[in-house]
Amino acid sequence: VQLQASGGGLVQAGGYLRLSCAASGSISSYNVMDWYRQAPGKQREFVARITSVGSTSYLDSVKGRFTISRDNPKNTVYLQMSSLKPEDTAVYYCAYVSGTTFYWGQGTQVTVSS
Repeated sequence: VQLQASGGGLVQAGGYLRLSCAASGSISSYNVMDWYRQAPGKQREFVARITSVGSTSYLDSVKGRFTISRDNPKNTVYLQMSSLKPEDTAVYYCAYVSGTTFYWGQGTQVTVSS
């Protein structure tokens, strides 16, 4: 499985961005796709998850601001981020989860200026 993430950039606090992640390769009919992020000097943390049937879960600090969605025919997952805060600054990674195996994308930088 290969993942290609895009959509990061520099935005002012209160702004918005939409990240995309396209998966290719051996995609199973039931799968889970996640977004994680890693800020400088910090561990990678879970941000959001969506299953192939549309169930979602979020990191508490992004609930109400971030929305994860997916386009199954395109094997693409999106992360709509709004009301961005400087503490959202990080490299964002998408992941395809199959059982206990994680396949990672290359990451896309999101920088929120105050």
